Parts: sequence; C-alpha cells; structure tokens
Amino acid sequence: VALLTAAGRRAWQQLDDRSEHLAQRLVAPLSPRQRHRLTEALATADLLVRAATIQVREVPPTDPVALSAAARYFAELDRRFPGGFDPGEPDHAGTFLVATSDGQPVAYGGVLDLPDHPGQGEIKRMWVAEDWRGAGLGSRMLRELEALAQRRGHRRVVLDTNRTLTEAIAMYEHAGYRPIERYNDNPYAEAWFAKDL
Repeated sequence: VALLTAAGRRAWQQLDDRSEHLAQRLVAPLSPRQRHRLTEALATADLLVRAATIQVREVPPTDPVALSAAARYFAELDRRFPGGFDPGEPDHAGTFLVATSDGQPVAYGGVLDLPDHPGQGEIKRMWVAEDWRGAGLGSRMLRELEALAQRRGHRRVVLDTNRTLTEAIAMYEHAGYRPIERYNDNPYAEAWFAKDL
C-alpha cells in the first residue's frame, strides 16, 4: 500500500489547483451556449468511452443480472405505455444476452425459438438503460441478438413492439426490419417486424 505523505498531499493539491485554473482559463472566453455545447460533447465522449468497455454475455433468463434488467425493462414500459404495463408471470423462456458496465446491467434482450416456425426466432425484451442511450448500444445489442439467433440455427427473426417506443421502431427500420402482419397475441404489441438473416 502506497500512501501520500503530507508533502505529497500538498503537491497533489497544487497539481489539482493548477489543472482547475487552466480549465477555467480555457472556458472563460466561451459564451454560455458554447459552454453548454462543450459540456454536452464531453458527456457524449464519456458515454462512448464507457460504451467501449461494455461486456456482453449469454445468460439464462433466471440469472440475477438478467432478472434485474428485465425488472427495469418492465418498469420503463409501465411508465411509458399510456395504460401502464403488466408483465404477468414472465415465462423465462429463450436465450438472453445482458450487457454490463461495472457489473450492472445496461442492455438486455433475448431470442426465443418458435417451434411452429422452423428456422425462425423471435427477438424479445430488447432494452437499453435510458442513461446509456445515444452511444449505439441498442444497435450493438440488436446485432448481437441477430448473431445469437443465427448460432441457434435461425435464418429469420421476428419481433413485436408498441408504437410508443418510437426510438426502437426507428432503430429496427434502420437495421433492415420490415413491417409484417401480426404473428402473436401480445396485447401490448401494435407493430410487428421481420428480418432475414
């Protein structure tokens, strides 16, 4: 264990003070609008650097981290859907991926085999934590889920969503998903998509 001496603490404080003064001098000429833009840019840079450290792993749906991610996903749907959301008794079927940062779930989703449709899987419970959006993590998770579906032998994937989730719909369309007819009885689903892998 290495500890700073009193002289070391004083030297450390001097370095901190010099750094703070330099930062103040750098931003002093900026207008409030420019300072706001700089703050946003630094926050984006921080988010992207953190996104590069994300770990994605396959987990059973009953894994504690997966259950935590699912609970956060269900809570967000309950907040966003006009009539709320009741997940009922989760079925815990499928194979799931969870992305973690410092051990905490930041993205989640699964692939469910559809026995009545050989070669077709369903992407379900696709979720990215709100404070991680804007870093491309949703697109990365979607690609990871498509790769998982391929490993499971699927040549096509389908998914459903609610019209309230406009960001998700835009991401699916950008990733090449096309609208299809209703294929399930999910009472919260209002849009259905498919993609050939």
